[in-house]
Amino acid sequence: MIRVHSETKCTLGEGAFWHPKRNQFFWFDILGKSLRTVVEGDEQHWQFDECVSAAGWIDHDTILMASQTGLWRFNLETAARKLITPLEADNPVTRSNDGRADPQGGFWIGTMGFNAEKGAGSIYRFYRGELRILFSDITITNSICFAPDGKTAYFTDTVVGVIMAQPLDADGWPVGDAVPFVDVSGADFGADGSVVDADGKLWNAQWGAGRVACYGADGALIKTVDVPTPQTSCPAFGGADLTDLYVTTAAEGIDDPNAGKTYVISSVGKGQTEHQIIL
Repeated sequence: MIRVHSETKCTLGEGAFWHPKRNQFFWFDILGKSLRTVVEGDEQHWQFDECVSAAGWIDHDTILMASQTGLWRFNLETAARKLITPLEADNPVTRSNDGRADPQGGFWIGTMGFNAEKGAGSIYRFYRGELRILFSDITITNSICFAPDGKTAYFTDTVVGVIMAQPLDADGWPVGDAVPFVDVSGADFGADGSVVDADGKLWNAQWGAGRVACYGADGALIKTVDVPTPQTSCPAFGGADLTDLYVTTAAEGIDDPNAGKTYVISSVGKGQTEHQIIL
C-alpha cells in the first residue's frame, strides 16, 4: 500500500534517510535548499542559503549534512551548524548530490554540476576526519549504497545508466575495480538513488519511470513498485521495523499534481539500520 508522507512539492526531493535513534525520517529538497521531516503529523523544515542534499547520523541529535560547499555537523535540536570539511567549495559549477553512510562508519558523497555539466562530478568518502576522492569524471552521481556485510559499495553515473559494484576492504575503502551490477543504459529512464535492504537486495528509484525497482544480489530484476509520479529520486527504509519504503520525488520541469511529494510504501521489504558516521 502506498500513501503520501508529505504533500510538500519538492523541486528536487533527495537524500532520504531514517534516523534509527530518533525513529524519524528526513529528506532534502536540494534546489529548495531545505532539510525536511515530519513529527507527529506536523511537517518541519530547516532552510539554508545553499543547496543541501544528503546526510547520515552521528548521534541522537546530530547529523553530518552535505551541502554544495562542505560537510557540516548539524544539530537537529538547536540548528547549530559547524563546518567539518569543505567539499568543492572553490568550484562554483558543482553542488553535492547523492550520499549515504557506509557500514564502517564512513560517509560517501557525490557531486555534480548544477546543470549536469559532463564529467564535472566526483564521489568522495569522508572517514575518521579524512575526505578522499574515490571516483571522478562523473556527470550525475547516484545510487550510493552498501551491502549489509560492508564488502560492496554501489554507485552510478545516471547518464551512463550502469550501477556499478565496488569491492571494499575491511576499512571500507575501494579495492580492485568496480564491475557492472545493473545495466539500464538502454532504458527510457535513469537510475537515480538506491538503498540496499537487510537481505542484500538493491532498491533503485528510476527517474522517468515512476517506480522503484528491486534487484537481487546477482543484479537480476525481482520486482518493481509503482509511484504515482515519474521523477522518483531516492528510496530509504524506515518505520519501527524498517519495513516502510520512503520515496522522494521531484517536481522540477513537469506539470504533475503528484510530483515532488514524498511517499511511503508499506511491507515491500525490510531495510538495514542506517549506519552511524564516525567522525
